[in-house]
Amino acid sequence: MANQKLYAGVKLRETRTRLGLTQKEFATKLGVSLPYLNQMENNNRPVSTGVVLALAQEFGFDVTELSAGDAERIVTDMREALADPVFADAAPPLADLRLTASNAPALARAFLDLHRAYRQTHERLAQLDEALGRDDARVRPSPWEEVRDFFHYCDNYIDAVDRAAERFACPGGTRGDPMFLAQKALENAGVTIRRDSSEALRGYDAERRVLTLNSRVAPATLRFQMLHQVALLLYPDLLDATLDFARFQSEEARGIARMGLANYFAGAVLLPYQTFLDAAQTTRHDLERLTDLFGASIEQVAHRLSTLQRPGAKGVPFFFARVDQAGTITKRHSATRLQFARFGGACPLWNAHHAFEAPGRFLRQLAETPDGARYFCLARDITKSGGAWGAPVRRFAIGLGCEVQHAGQIVYADDMDITRATAFEPIGISCRICERRNCAQRSVPPLERRLTIDPNKRGILPYEVAE
Repeated sequence: MANQKLYAGVKLRETRTRLGLTQKEFATKLGVSLPYLNQMENNNRPVSTGVVLALAQEFGFDVTELSAGDAERIVTDMREALADPVFADAAPPLADLRLTASNAPALARAFLDLHRAYRQTHERLAQLDEALGRDDARVRPSPWEEVRDFFHYCDNYIDAVDRAAERFACPGGTRGDPMFLAQKALENAGVTIRRDSSEALRGYDAERRVLTLNSRVAPATLRFQMLHQVALLLYPDLLDATLDFARFQSEEARGIARMGLANYFAGAVLLPYQTFLDAAQTTRHDLERLTDLFGASIEQVAHRLSTLQRPGAKGVPFFFARVDQAGTITKRHSATRLQFARFGGACPLWNAHHAFEAPGRFLRQLAETPDGARYFCLARDITKSGGAWGAPVRRFAIGLGCEVQHAGQIVYADDMDITRATAFEPIGISCRICERRNCAQRSVPPLERRLTIDPNKRGILPYEVAE
């Protein structure tokens, strides 16, 4: 995939507009003709190597931004939406989806919003009796999905919140003890901190200004919950400005997003950007060493690695997901071309599903997706104890991975033969948008292939997928 052509017309137009240049002025600085620039901006031609170099030299542009847009996410999301049976006879080819994602991303997002509304209406048909006659019976997007999509299309990196957290975590430029910093900040705000053994992780009494924390939770969770409260109490204007920018359609979505931003702040204080990035590179992304260095959990470290997308100071682009025992993805983010399904579970061939069978161990996998992209994947189970006998125990598996060209920076990839094609296991995203013809784990037919049914012949599947 190294020779894949780069189409980045939207990014070029955004860059030119931000610089306040006309097409003619921009073309001159890039050393190309006006017609050639016009063709690149309209994705009729790929961005040439000379233009990439000129962007870096003339404007100090982070050229990785050219391929870090939303196009791959949008294409994956549209393909999944078009797997809906309602589009059975009208699904456009993949080339058309890529053109739409590159040239008309706003239109593509409007289509996704429309399909989401349709899907939710369909799911709520059984509840219409209750809804009929109510003033608020109109269909609204799911608040949870609306917030999930906000973080998804922000690359899971919120610059203003991340930098504020870094300043809080590193007073005077040196990383401080997050527990001490949180306690001091809360005490300066007139908050009394108490601990008990109740079921709630955290409770705040705004009238009495008392923060109650569960004394049974792990130290990393305790620090995280304190910092979450710091974000809510000390940075309300920053959170509100970010929420205003997102323009959520309901107060429920805004409330969920506020919690998400406070969680983001807490994670970014525990693992401040530049300090954590330097440590990740030094340890070659050894999750266990990073948990010891920063007093965080393995899940917190893995999730943070997937957010290191600050312009001009990016880390390895990782994907990250958390999966429950039923195979449902409960957290998902990807800074790579691999984009997880919006609905349902992940490909059963992915090694994250096997982590429950090997508790406490890191599982490694070389994987290849149907588009030919190859990945190094790491998986491990995590257990969240209830802190007492009889309390519920939550079990998940986390998956972390990157494209194989970054494997040399990952300690877990040492001694794996990434040069041998047969070492890579075929995985997909979800069955409806996976084009593999002979997958033993296929549950439903692929969207863009016709089927052949022969009652006198039975292979792996009860049908054959046409070429």
